[in-house]
Amino acid sequence: MGVGMMTGMLVFWIITIVLVVFLVKGLFGTNDSRNKKNVAPSKQILDERYARGEVTQEQYQTILKDIQ
Repeated sequence: MGVGMMTGMLVFWIITIVLVVFLVKGLFGTNDSRNKKNVAPSKQILDERYARGEVTQEQYQTILKDIQ
């Protein structure tokens, strides 16, 4: 019973540590993937505005640099 209890505790702590690591990574990790998802719609809107003539080429380049 002693070896089984030790194995159970080892498994418990391994699972706990893995869950904590994933939780911390999810909360404090980089947001690169989230930011990249938002760039495409922003660029599409900017492209549409440029095509309609709402922004000049200079403004387009400046805004494009800001959103990337």
